[in-house]
Amino acid sequence: MALPPLFPPPFPLDEYQARLLVLRTVMAERHIDLLIVDQHEHMDYFCGYAPTAAMYQAVLVPLEGEPVAVIRALDASAFSESSWLTGYVAFVDDDNPVKVVAETIRARGYGASVIGVERDSYFLTVNRALEFERLLPEAGFVDFSSVMWELRQVKTLLEVACLKVAAEICDRAAEAGFEVARPGVNEREVFLAMTSEAWRNGADNAQVAVVASGPRSGILHAPLAGRTLAEGDILHVEPIPFFRGYTSRMMRPKSIGSPTDEQMRIAETMVGIQDEQFRAMTPGANAKEVDRIVREGMLSARVRDSYTNVTGYTLGLKHPPRTTDFTRVFRASSDWTLQENQVFHMYTWAAGMAFSETILVTQGGGQRLTGMQRKLFY
Repeated sequence: MALPPLFPPPFPLDEYQARLLVLRTVMAERHIDLLIVDQHEHMDYFCGYAPTAAMYQAVLVPLEGEPVAVIRALDASAFSESSWLTGYVAFVDDDNPVKVVAETIRARGYGASVIGVERDSYFLTVNRALEFERLLPEAGFVDFSSVMWELRQVKTLLEVACLKVAAEICDRAAEAGFEVARPGVNEREVFLAMTSEAWRNGADNAQVAVVASGPRSGILHAPLAGRTLAEGDILHVEPIPFFRGYTSRMMRPKSIGSPTDEQMRIAETMVGIQDEQFRAMTPGANAKEVDRIVREGMLSARVRDSYTNVTGYTLGLKHPPRTTDFTRVFRASSDWTLQENQVFHMYTWAAGMAFSETILVTQGGGQRLTGMQRKLFY
């Protein structure tokens, strides 16, 4: 049995403090005294802890001084184990968490301050936002939507290291799935092989792959169905492992039995077009032009009749319920430029076959973090 990937060290305190410094610079520019952070990715990014969604929890970030978390008492030990923060307020399950957050804000002298809120957070529901306004009538609330998503775009070396581990898990999981994929084998056996391999190598999420075959192989987000593989099927796999919350992704097709000449031609065409796109992914490149390479290339090659989906999107730190980050996407109307050390999931598909990679933007072009051979397997 192969050894698991080499894991990077945990994030040091200096990295968290550097993240807070950048965040507080934006807060100061917007005249925000206190920020309520409740999107789980952002809680993890700035304090090293992401809670469950059973009850509302948040981190309060003042313009100066150490942040304080307001957490469920049941989760206090998990918080202390994973977070660098020393201060927290714990509530019991009979408490109203929003009320406890508001009381904590008042107790720390911010009851009449300018408070930033994530209005695009899954966890700051309309009812909770209105309750905060009712409980803190003297405070001024300022929308902080999208800011922290934008701040997390460029990855540090340790973040890239986590994504590299997740990418290696992709490679190993896909290989394990393809090893068992043959006529007469149920899709669930393929999924089981991929899941076991991903967990064995460090994945920390539950659903670590998408598996679909036969007439469903072109359904990229297909739920697990349990088909029995048959001669002539195309098997689609997409490992989506998370390592320390960071996700890499990769899509590959396998023909069950010998592929047709046309399938081989289409697969080789897709790989060639996408390779050209990767080479164009340099700092300063226009996302619209990068997208155009695949979008127009696929249409010109006549392997697709239309192309309405994006050709790539942001990868990085992710927590449920949002499993895909569209802060930056590649589409015909994109109006932004690439930055060094951004990471994206770049994908394309046609004729029931899909190819995708986890790509790091570098001065020399897009660098593949996923390393599996780019071909139609059989």
